[in-house]
Amino acid sequence: MTAATSSKIGHNNDDYVFAANLSDIHKADNECLYVNIQNHGISLFYYDSRVYAIDNRCPHMGFPLHRGTVKDGILTCHWHHARFDLMNGGTFDQWAGDVRSFPVQIRNRNEVWINVSLSTDSNTYNQTLLQTGIRQNISLLIAKAIIPMLEKPEKHGNFDKNEDDHFHAGFVKAFSIGIDFGTHYKLSGWGQGLTILTNMMNIIPFLDKEDKIHALHHGLSAVAQDCCSMPPRFQVSSLPEPTADLHTIKRWFRQFIESHDTQAAERCIVTAVRLGANNQQLGDILFAAATDHRFLDAGHVLDFTNKAFEAIDIVGWDDKKMIESVLSSLIPGYTNAERMEESNAWRHPIDLISILGYAFSKFPTILKSIDKTKRKEKWNNRDKVVTELLGDDPQSISNELLTALSQGATEVELASSVAYAAALRIAQFHIRNEFSDWDAALHTFTFANAVHQGLRRIATPELLRGVFDAAMRIYLNRFLNVPPARLPKKSDRKENNDDAGSSSSNTLNYDVKTLLKELPALLDKQQQINQSGQLVADYLYNGGNPDHLLATIGKVLLREDRNFHSIQMIEAAFKQYSLLSTEDNNNANIECVYILVAAIRYLAAHSPTMRSQERTYQIAYQFHNGKHLFEE
Repeated sequence: MTAATSSKIGHNNDDYVFAANLSDIHKADNECLYVNIQNHGISLFYYDSRVYAIDNRCPHMGFPLHRGTVKDGILTCHWHHARFDLMNGGTFDQWAGDVRSFPVQIRNRNEVWINVSLSTDSNTYNQTLLQTGIRQNISLLIAKAIIPMLEKPEKHGNFDKNEDDHFHAGFVKAFSIGIDFGTHYKLSGWGQGLTILTNMMNIIPFLDKEDKIHALHHGLSAVAQDCCSMPPRFQVSSLPEPTADLHTIKRWFRQFIESHDTQAAERCIVTAVRLGANNQQLGDILFAAATDHRFLDAGHVLDFTNKAFEAIDIVGWDDKKMIESVLSSLIPGYTNAERMEESNAWRHPIDLISILGYAFSKFPTILKSIDKTKRKEKWNNRDKVVTELLGDDPQSISNELLTALSQGATEVELASSVAYAAALRIAQFHIRNEFSDWDAALHTFTFANAVHQGLRRIATPELLRGVFDAAMRIYLNRFLNVPPARLPKKSDRKENNDDAGSSSSNTLNYDVKTLLKELPALLDKQQQINQSGQLVADYLYNGGNPDHLLATIGKVLLREDRNFHSIQMIEAAFKQYSLLSTEDNNNANIECVYILVAAIRYLAAHSPTMRSQERTYQIAYQFHNGKHLFEE
């Protein structure tokens, strides 16, 4: 097969350009000629008395198609044997994707002219490719779709805010495609895939520029994998008019969850959306049912509900169809959830359910008697509450929370304290425990975080029960800290610092830039749990830039194969850190350190993996940038 370069240009102001002489194609090996037109490689095939022009790069991984074979009108790539219709470039192998074809004209009986103008809108094409990738569970296609959709071109000079808005809209559009697919094509409803996708969108603001698309790729691929081979979900319709008020619908909804009636409960939620219920009213309905029973499904019900609301926050609250689909997809998780009232650990040797029932009975009196002026003052007993939460007397824990509430602590402040105590269980998790015990601590922390975020959305007495549920889970997890791992203190090494951004940086310990670079290498080895926690603490103790640390933690998370719990851990830790870092109290800094120590210790315990998913993304990224993958 022979190569040629086009030199003529189009005439009559059309989009056709000269490609080659027909005689040159006949002379080429197998009557296939490679030409370069406008820096674009194109293969010209003569088959069945016609000339066909297609992009020379195989859309799978870029192998030169002029090295392929044509038989019976089908072009086969010789690398991975992807097959294409020579007439239009359509693939018979979904994992490859279609190859672009170009219209051809024969002029003056010997001149081959081709139309190289872009015949389809690239954004539309990429969105279609994304939908195909999700539907077929082909991670490489997903990456090849979103990279050109979302990659921002290098820009010099002043930053264009409109351009930034455009690319943010691109992320939201890709995210919406994933949410829409995930809520329609999995009968069991909202699960790990959609949660990972939402977690990744929440993490994206903390990441370096080059990692943002990678994070979304992880999330979209998780949805595709979660829905693969699953039966679709058919959404129920709303109740016909006239309908009851929201208060009645809330009561009905909780009754149907109680009796495990999925379709009836779904119809209540869809009806509430159609009635115009806003995000707080819908939160009131769902969070109440999610806390009518203790720690439903190891905390997943409440965590998934919070994530569903955060997903709608991202796509917007104007799309009622999307809201109905997202919120109704949660209901199977509610009706099928395990209830901790039926669990031995919550009943024996101490009946935690009775302790919680007594505490809940005190809510109306305490909430009614709270002096509103106290809540305007700063509550300063957080340390005492956290210490009690980590103790071994569940009745004292419950009493301390009730006391704090009566003294003016807000529901959100209590939830924040409980979430921090749950993080400390992980920061002090001793590696003598069984490996699976990491998940026990993780579930408590993500549940506590979900309660915290839910109460920030709407503080209700029903959701306040989740604060106490989380506190009892922290109590039940006390064995994970026997003995407790030592919380990292400052190390003694003395080096220079040039990353803290301070004129006094030469007085600080550690070259924190170098320290930060050590973190990925540390997580290349197994079980570097205490070492990674110490490194993160040293970086923060010595004035390292927290934004750089968060971005690095995100980077080392993304390079690992997707692990649902690791992603949950990092997202919840980032959320808690971002809220704590704005707090005006003496302990906020040390609490921020321990939150991130907990995050990195959990990630280190689950690293390294095979990192096959990162390789898939890198292949797509290199392909997008014109790399010759077959020559590497």
